[in-house]
Amino acid sequence: MTFKTSRCLTIIFSMLILLGLNACVKKKKHSDMGKILSLKYKNPVFNQMDPEEFSTVFQEMLIEKKTLMANPKLISAYYEQQDFEPVFTLKHLPKDEIQLAEAYYLKAGEHGLDPKMFQAAEVEALLQKIADKNSIKTKTDAYQTIAELEIVTANSLINYSNALQFGVINPKKIYARYFTETKRPDSLSMTHVLEVADIKSFLDSIQPKSTQYLALQKALANGELAPGRTKEETERILKVNLERLRWKNKPTEERYVMVNIPNFGLKVMDHDSVLLSMKVCVGEGRNKADTAKELSAYTDAEKVRDVPFSRETPQLNSEINSVQVNPIWNIPQSIASNEIMVQAAADPYYLSNKNIDVYEKGKKIENPETINWSAESKTSGKYSFKQQSGVGNALGKIKFLFPNKSSVYLHDTPAKAAFGHSMRAVSHGCVRLERPLELAHVLFGDGSQYEQIEKDMQDSLPKARNLSLPQKVPVYITYVTCWAENGRLIFRPDVYGLDTVLYTHIQKMLS
Repeated sequence: MTFKTSRCLTIIFSMLILLGLNACVKKKKHSDMGKILSLKYKNPVFNQMDPEEFSTVFQEMLIEKKTLMANPKLISAYYEQQDFEPVFTLKHLPKDEIQLAEAYYLKAGEHGLDPKMFQAAEVEALLQKIADKNSIKTKTDAYQTIAELEIVTANSLINYSNALQFGVINPKKIYARYFTETKRPDSLSMTHVLEVADIKSFLDSIQPKSTQYLALQKALANGELAPGRTKEETERILKVNLERLRWKNKPTEERYVMVNIPNFGLKVMDHDSVLLSMKVCVGEGRNKADTAKELSAYTDAEKVRDVPFSRETPQLNSEINSVQVNPIWNIPQSIASNEIMVQAAADPYYLSNKNIDVYEKGKKIENPETINWSAESKTSGKYSFKQQSGVGNALGKIKFLFPNKSSVYLHDTPAKAAFGHSMRAVSHGCVRLERPLELAHVLFGDGSQYEQIEKDMQDSLPKARNLSLPQKVPVYITYVTCWAENGRLIFRPDVYGLDTVLYTHIQKMLS
């Protein structure tokens, strides 16, 4: 035998030994599940279980139950890493530790959720089956029961964890005008659920504990009624707002501006203190009357699909970075076509009286009153319109700018009368401010920039001026129809019908 041949045989022999060792290591990964289950539940059938046979059954059931799992790929990948052992069931024996999880599901109603979402009944039935030593009579039945319990428990715990930490609905998927950063569960957070050492501690840790959440939970439990609403209507309002509180889209900054559309109000917050509060006007909505009759008039398709009125203010978050004092209004094409051109056709001096300039291909038209506006196409986009600074400008004397895809901003308005009304969904989509100078003062603070703003807003010959904020301030435009304030609940009208859309999608999860 040559040295070369001997060396090859040695390598082959070594590889065989390593393969054998790896095989042994793989087998050692399996626990003696039969013995563990038999000792706990006093059923001798469990003693007949073979880990390799169970692995095959488990893999088949993962495929069979695929359509019933919310995250089938993640769950299958996890158990593949665990060599298809029922690690969760075995780890959390005795039985009462698993039933603890099931008990939490039955309390889902306290969160405005239905236990059916988390397969509570299925978990309970399977637990009772393995606990009854007379229910499982064959090895095959034992494999099927344990495999199903493992899959149902894994799926339901992940769903429950996601629901309480992130909400059951992704708002970006149901709302047409939702542009707020909202964190959703990822594979890391979901896999973590299956690896927790103490279920009770974990479930306690994910219960929402904010003052707002606890107040709405209490109201739901006590059957509190909203003014002028039935018990059913009030429950619907509380449930959708509990869901909104579970969404991870809340301000994390210490200082920010918050606009709540249904409240028609703005607040500047700093370390949970309100620095400034004022009325606002928001975009006109589809459900201004907020009547039960109008809500019931929605078709099933409308309840599921968010169909916003063209002027509704979007939900978004951004950063206010600058202001324009004595702003120039670049009139949106929709307003130009549907309103400005109509007014110009009725009154040839409307444009000059409103200080509106007309442009064609970027060039200003000197005598727009000579144009026959009645004959012009309202859809061609041939003309563009700008309202110059001054008295009557629709944006008033100042607007606050922040990047967003909807071209909305906060601004002053010459139409002050609307602030005296309770229903203030009257704008084209931007947010009109009751006291804009006070907002400028809070954002800029004392100093030369604020003094310049104050001076420019009083100028009898106004000129547009842009000023950058020394530090950007976050702004959140949100939609909340019920919240706790000074020890009582505040209810506001569902002006955009978004409660109905959200509630319908939550209910759909039960079908």
